[in-house]
Amino acid sequence: MSSKRSPISAQSHTHILKNILISGIICSPMKKPEKMILEKDNPILRRKSVEVPISEISSAKIQGILKEMAESLSTQPDGVAIAAPQLGYPLRIFIVSKKVLNEAQENGNRALHSNIVFINPRILKLSKETQLMEEGCLSVRWLYGKVRRACRATVVGYNEKGEKITRGASALLAQIFQHEVDHLEGILFIDKAKDLREILPNYGKIGEKLI
Repeated sequence: MSSKRSPISAQSHTHILKNILISGIICSPMKKPEKMILEKDNPILRRKSVEVPISEISSAKIQGILKEMAESLSTQPDGVAIAAPQLGYPLRIFIVSKKVLNEAQENGNRALHSNIVFINPRILKLSKETQLMEEGCLSVRWLYGKVRRACRATVVGYNEKGEKITRGASALLAQIFQHEVDHLEGILFIDKAKDLREILPNYGKIGEKLI
């Protein structure tokens, strides 16, 4: 769910885009350094993210951020989505893993075979029907809890090509939409969760999907 934000000038946007490229945390030296996913105490995760100017979506900067996000998500076996702030970029972007879509295909639905990118996403509609859903987060390992989410959600935004897209979802994908938009508002699932508990991976198999 998005809330009204103060307008930001194009000049301010450019300044922010330049500055955030040096934010975040870099792993130990490798041929190709990768961003580490920020943990819950990092203040960037509590900032309200700014919109990406539509004219900037095709830029090397934004395309580079999208590539970093996709690569980071692919390294997380239990991860199903990631938001830009989780890599230190306070921009209104999130990516849903193709793994979620492949599961939909297994259930008899046609699935796309690539990640879904949402830039400047906004929730258009939430169902009145809600449900307590198990939730975790790549930035809040290894805590899990139950969060009340709408069973269905519709989101509008732009894809990686700058094309406007609208997508409705139910079940896990609707939950992901709500969780990721929360990230863009500086909200973590632990702010809303009930029955929080820690489940360490060495204590047994973790069946939860992390977003």
